[in-house]
Amino acid sequence: MSLAPSDRALVVEELGREPTDVEEALFENLWSEHCAYRSSRPLLSAFDSAGEQVVVGPGDDAAVVALPTTDDEGTPDGYSDEWYVTLGVESHNHPSYVDPFDGAATGVGGIVRDTLSMGAYPVALADSLYFGPFEREHSQYLMDGVVEGIGHYGNCIGVPTVTGSVSFHEDYVGNPLVNVACVGLLHDDRLVTAVAEEPGDKLVLVGNATGRDGLGGASFASEDLAEDAETEDRPAVQVGDPYAEKRLIECNEDLVDEDLVRSARDLGAAGLGGASSELVAKGGLGADIALERVHQREPNMHPLEILLAESQERMCYEVRPGDVDRVRELAERYHLGCSVIGEVTDGNYTCTFTGDDGETETVVDVSAEYLADGAPMNDLDHVDPEPQERDLPDVALDEAFEAVVGAPSTASKSWVYRQYDHEVGTRTAIGPGGDAALLAVREADTGLAFSSGAEPNWTSANPYEGARAVALENATNVAATGARPLAAVDCLNGGNPEKPEVYGGFRGIVDGLAEMCADLSVPVVGGNVSLYNDSATGPIPPTPTLAMVGTKAGYDAPSSSFTGEGTLLVVGDGVLSGDVNAGLGGSEFLAQFGGTDAFPTLPEDPAGVVSHLADVANDDATLAVHDASHGGLAVTLAEMVTADAGATVTLDGDASAAALLFHEQAGRAVVETTDPDAVRAAFDGVAPVVAVGESDDSGTLSLTANGESLAYDVDRIRELRSVIERELA
Repeated sequence: MSLAPSDRALVVEELGREPTDVEEALFENLWSEHCAYRSSRPLLSAFDSAGEQVVVGPGDDAAVVALPTTDDEGTPDGYSDEWYVTLGVESHNHPSYVDPFDGAATGVGGIVRDTLSMGAYPVALADSLYFGPFEREHSQYLMDGVVEGIGHYGNCIGVPTVTGSVSFHEDYVGNPLVNVACVGLLHDDRLVTAVAEEPGDKLVLVGNATGRDGLGGASFASEDLAEDAETEDRPAVQVGDPYAEKRLIECNEDLVDEDLVRSARDLGAAGLGGASSELVAKGGLGADIALERVHQREPNMHPLEILLAESQERMCYEVRPGDVDRVRELAERYHLGCSVIGEVTDGNYTCTFTGDDGETETVVDVSAEYLADGAPMNDLDHVDPEPQERDLPDVALDEAFEAVVGAPSTASKSWVYRQYDHEVGTRTAIGPGGDAALLAVREADTGLAFSSGAEPNWTSANPYEGARAVALENATNVAATGARPLAAVDCLNGGNPEKPEVYGGFRGIVDGLAEMCADLSVPVVGGNVSLYNDSATGPIPPTPTLAMVGTKAGYDAPSSSFTGEGTLLVVGDGVLSGDVNAGLGGSEFLAQFGGTDAFPTLPEDPAGVVSHLADVANDDATLAVHDASHGGLAVTLAEMVTADAGATVTLDGDASAAALLFHEQAGRAVVETTDPDAVRAAFDGVAPVVAVGESDDSGTLSLTANGESLAYDVDRIRELRSVIERELA
């Protein structure tokens, strides 16, 4: 590890002296891109994070949002001052390439501890995963390890993984992405923040012992992956212990219940140095820390190792002096280590180390605020991507249907989510496999919808419009359950920002995501940025994972499969209705067969589409609702077929049969209803509604597009969609 010369000069000027070796390493990690957001922070002001529902916005370990309340007639009338949910998202991209199992597992552990530090209990996880082409053996190796790591850690700690996404793209070959989001639940009297409160309070470290694993992880995450990363960078990957995390979860519950925690920070990037300095900096305070007091699992640890190791399952608490003994008692009850490592002060952030010889050395003496927030921002050049020109392939419709429905990115992900316990905790009303999960928050008589994901094909074709579509698709997923979007967090993944064309694409996804979320009145209350996702094979696509929650009264939702008893309508499809030009840009159809095209035009009133879709989903006449996006209507209709229910569908329009079936305009849904006139009335003046057929009990999809007919029974559709399971089971 080494501090950049320009940064070192700033540190020397601030300190008025040469930094110690430990100070230099501490600045190098806390001023890294991973911790300081030096290339992205100038862009993040585009996001609107305000709202009546927002209790704690960006900047803490997780955001806190109030649940809505309703009057006696069920009409929303404000937000609760009692029940809150927390939202957080984290990337563990580089570690998951080097060590798929531990890299992904510790990503889960980290985002769960972010939830704990707010005083919340974790109730659900979402994983959004991105790999190179599925047919590559190495992609399957990475996917197998990542899914196993997420499943093992989540299952052991008893937090259900209820939703997410999996995508495959050529540009993730050398750098997969592992983005994990967590939702927590808390009562208002349990809220904790990461803002230190009072000089004289003690800093107490609770959890596993500190070792040498994960040393320099923040710095490692802020540079491109080298060709030998899988061997050379393995020491930078943390090793998780989910059973210790489960004990930490329960211990944290008791600590918060007894009002023993004044502020808290989980130990993640930059380890103890990052957590403790950021904690006191947020309160405008300092700290005195004695590093030799940290409970350690390895002998002869250097102060730099103690300060920067990213060993897992550790929390730093601010505790009143009179409460320290009780904190220690609770830690011992749960067989967790506990060290009183120092105290909050109104001075500098200082760390001392007393060696075996009894000599005490001051290894850090700096301003906490300068350390945590003093990194200069980068002023980088950017080049906007070129627009796509139309160059479409000529493919037989049956060949195209089978290729798109059977593509790994659009195929069934049941192999993935069957490895997760998605019902533990007894809150899961709707689990993975549909548009969004639905959780029962019985304490507030509220259903909480949860959606997470992005689409690299979209943002490769058009970063700005693709990101707008990602936001709209997640909102549509939430609305398909009958819920209304409440808030979102983002995980913005990009390549090396020092490359103008890469930074241009990254700027595009920030602006697009921010604009659509503002249009939808969904505050983006927190998030994560992961840059330098480059490898020897090149940069990743700009990837704006969005995790969104919404709420509704009750925990019921329409099916996402045909029932066989209703009329089929497509709502919001501008191409099918002839209102906009067809655009196949970013589609799986082009990913399979080559070619380029403009990105499809999104609805003019996205908020209206989402709001009215939620209304329709809650109508008693609605039998099924399914978002139409990845793979187009072809994939949506195929997913809705069951052994007991099929459909006869006719698509007619000015566009080609391929465009009608495979374009991927976000903000659409297929609705099965017994009252089509009510659906038309709901969307009158908001979005087009087109009747496309009837469902039946055939178990077969009979499909005609501009006169070309196809028919597939449920067994053939399942065979097409089981490509991942066939290869990995």
